[in-house]
Amino acid sequence: MMNELSLFSGVIEALSILVLKREKISQTFQCLHPLPEWYRVFLGKTSEKFPTIQPDLQSPFLQHFLPEVHEFLDSQTSGQLTSGIWSEQGADGADYQFEATAVASPEMEILLIQRIGGGALALQTVLQSAREGGLQHQQAMAEHKQVERALGGKLERSEQLRDDLMVILDRLQLGTIMTDAQGRITFVSLVAQELLKLTEGEVVGQLWNAIPAFSESDRTILHDMVQQPIDERCKVPVVIEQTRGQRVSLEIDIQEDPRDSQRTIFFLYDVTEVEGLREILTEKNRFFDLVGKSPAITDVYTRIQDIAPTDATVLIEGETGTGKELVARAIHQASSRKDQPFIAVNCAGLTDSLLGSQLFGHKRGAFTGAMHDHQGFFEAADSGTLFLDEIGDMPLSIQTTLLRVLQEKEIMRLGESHPRKVDVRVVTATHQNLPELVKTGAFRSDLLYRVRVARLHLPPLRDRREDIPLLSEVFFGQSRAVTKKWEIQGISSDTMRQLIKYRWPGNVRELKSALDYAFIHCHSAMILPSDLPPECLEAGDIPSMSLNPECDEREQIVAALKRAKGKRAEAARLLGMSRSTLYRRLDSLGLPAKG
Repeated sequence: MMNELSLFSGVIEALSILVLKREKISQTFQCLHPLPEWYRVFLGKTSEKFPTIQPDLQSPFLQHFLPEVHEFLDSQTSGQLTSGIWSEQGADGADYQFEATAVASPEMEILLIQRIGGGALALQTVLQSAREGGLQHQQAMAEHKQVERALGGKLERSEQLRDDLMVILDRLQLGTIMTDAQGRITFVSLVAQELLKLTEGEVVGQLWNAIPAFSESDRTILHDMVQQPIDERCKVPVVIEQTRGQRVSLEIDIQEDPRDSQRTIFFLYDVTEVEGLREILTEKNRFFDLVGKSPAITDVYTRIQDIAPTDATVLIEGETGTGKELVARAIHQASSRKDQPFIAVNCAGLTDSLLGSQLFGHKRGAFTGAMHDHQGFFEAADSGTLFLDEIGDMPLSIQTTLLRVLQEKEIMRLGESHPRKVDVRVVTATHQNLPELVKTGAFRSDLLYRVRVARLHLPPLRDRREDIPLLSEVFFGQSRAVTKKWEIQGISSDTMRQLIKYRWPGNVRELKSALDYAFIHCHSAMILPSDLPPECLEAGDIPSMSLNPECDEREQIVAALKRAKGKRAEAARLLGMSRSTLYRRLDSLGLPAKG
């Protein structure tokens, strides 16, 4: 009996929960075990191992909550009352988060106070309904009474404490596994048995890393975490595949037994519901592959829904990296052509002859090296959508042919003399000022009017900063899966503040790249500001700007060069374009490529 009591006392100590029992006569709460260190610091009290909680020692919140507790305990025979999470400043000046739960049963009345940390504890209530039914509880109580009769009055106090601790463990919504110095399991709670779908007889005495519910990769990560110093450990995410395709998401916290540092306690937190809620919240803020909830991006969602059902040509404008191709795909997926091909072509990367052949195809022998008949992108996209990215860089000769294709709905392969009918919806995109290109003669005005029947302007990331946490969470999950650095648990609050503050000249694409960089350089449980690319940590003395289609492009580029003190790379970043694109614009405007 004493060994069992010591066992459960060790678990309570490891959980660092303040356990108070209400005395029937005095109606005061008496601590059942030494005060947790955090509560001593919070109260500024260093003495009294088992104090009676007096009003002058309580927090302001508890002073208001205790009358409810007394009323609840006086009126209930069994059940529980939870305060919800609250925050207060302790005697040391630090902020603390707590949650209190009053538990009433015919045998006892207790109040549990737990300090709430990050991770799964911030997302779910630690104390929930016990998983064991009334029959199990009655059987346990019957066993307790038999032991009490056998041992007599000498064990009465120990038996009562053991009952209290058993109820506490039953009420905690987490699994517990304890091992000896050799890693063999000495105790497994009922909750852990249920989560792992194993019985006590199957695991007690076995090595913890032989638990069949854990995959080989999970065992490796858990083993590595056990070897880490206690202050460098973090929760390990594990997914258990159960019968009938059910999946249980766990976070496993590894702690030392406070009675023996050679022994280990594994705490298994069931975060399946939390993960489900997180997926629902993410899906609510998604529109196909686009992510965001800001007014600027939700307006884009609305415009896509308006544009998609039609077959009108579309012009998508926006800075480099804002997600123009994702918008084009969303238009395609929301249209009646969604089951047909979606073909994307970057016009900036092809020469006149190659682009013409790629777009419209060619006949065998049409030019040197044409060894076979070739189907162009228009034919490949027949009945579907053709996305022409960076259409502002399309050569004039190809613009003329494209205009005819859009008007006549037919193409002619190079080397052929008869046209071919095509049914293609054309979506175009550019980061350039097409009306300004028309003025300089670099873009046909009739083609401009043809391609911008419907138009969308994508906001830069700096104009939708409230979307950065959502985007960061999506990119975090992608980078974590690619790098398989499962020990990285999240993004620190300081890092998120830095991400929100940074001006993001490269927009969403640069944010994705920054998180990929951070995963490569991160060696802790959280991504810290020091893990980010150096430019993300700059103060950003030069504010960002972008080309305004309504203003003179030459004046805007000259202003950017002046603001960047002649540095072409910095001017390109301010304008939200690549250096190569800036050099092309400088050349077309007759501006020097070098300062």
